[in-house]
Amino acid sequence: MIPQDKLNALKTRFAEVEAKMAKATEADEIVRLSKEHAELKPVAEAALLLTDARQGLLDAEGLTKSTDPEMAEMAKEEIASLTGQIERLEADLQLMLLPKDKADQAPVILEVRAGTGGDEAALFAGDLFRMYQRYAATRGWRVEILSATESGVGGYKEIQANVSGDNVFGRLKFESGVHRVQRVPETETQGRIHTSAATVAVLPEPEDIDIDIQESDLRIDVFRASGPGGQSVNTTDSAVRITHIPTGVVVSQQDEKSQHKNRAKAMKVLRARLYEAERSRVAAERAAERKGQVGSGDRSERIRTYNFPQGRVTDHRINLTLYKLDKVIAGEAVDDLIDALIVEDQAERLAAMESDASTK
Repeated sequence: MIPQDKLNALKTRFAEVEAKMAKATEADEIVRLSKEHAELKPVAEAALLLTDARQGLLDAEGLTKSTDPEMAEMAKEEIASLTGQIERLEADLQLMLLPKDKADQAPVILEVRAGTGGDEAALFAGDLFRMYQRYAATRGWRVEILSATESGVGGYKEIQANVSGDNVFGRLKFESGVHRVQRVPETETQGRIHTSAATVAVLPEPEDIDIDIQESDLRIDVFRASGPGGQSVNTTDSAVRITHIPTGVVVSQQDEKSQHKNRAKAMKVLRARLYEAERSRVAAERAAERKGQVGSGDRSERIRTYNFPQGRVTDHRINLTLYKLDKVIAGEAVDDLIDALIVEDQAERLAAMESDASTK
């Protein structure tokens, strides 16, 4: 049961933020208050509904002592209705009060790489990337390809893209890991089913304030781009390779004709990788006891299997199987998987929060 004092504090804070917004004149303060207001509004509204329902329950309980039998019976029915309503409101509010991951609203660097399986793995990597492209379109997100290495059969050996929009990392963070495919490759002449894999990494793209990269920590090399040809390929030193000396992380970009643009793209990817490395380190320290959490983002973990002969997709972290592979690959049913993963993650975090509270 959520204490009434906590509900009152939520409503008070919301009123304070609204009052400050009305008086704010500085642009930065207005942005900060607007963001807090947007986050607090649904919570404050839920707290108000719960407060009203609790008061209604107290009033109804008082009416059960009425000397009017009809009034007392109506009060009992109201109590039954309000009790169920309060349980639902408290459950919803508990989820709203879970600690927010500040990276959930961040755009991401999406990386898809072919794993084991040769040409078939590259084809599957292409299928996965297009699945995310179509899924992004359904949510109104913007996808910008940063770099791509195509295979000779039409897929990708690896591809990187920037995905921006509302709550991008909050939904895509569960996609990091090994994705496995079972199907008959186009090149298979005897109809045998092959198993291949591709890895997906979803890296939140930090704001400048999130991670500080010193220029002295970077080694920047320029070289001539290599590729299938083109006016600038192999004629100018436009390709850029950046090495972050303290961590050894290396990022290369050569898709643009401009060295300046390649460097900007490489820095974007470098920042995301360093930020995610720090996030992973902190998460590992805080959640050592929660090894099974669905949002671990371990890209060495096999998280999902796409079985084409049976038309099914299985997410191994939550033992969920959907027989709608065609809709998942088309991007139409990706939410069915992600929604289930979010619910499981919320349940685990609620259990952990309740466990922590019971030990205090």
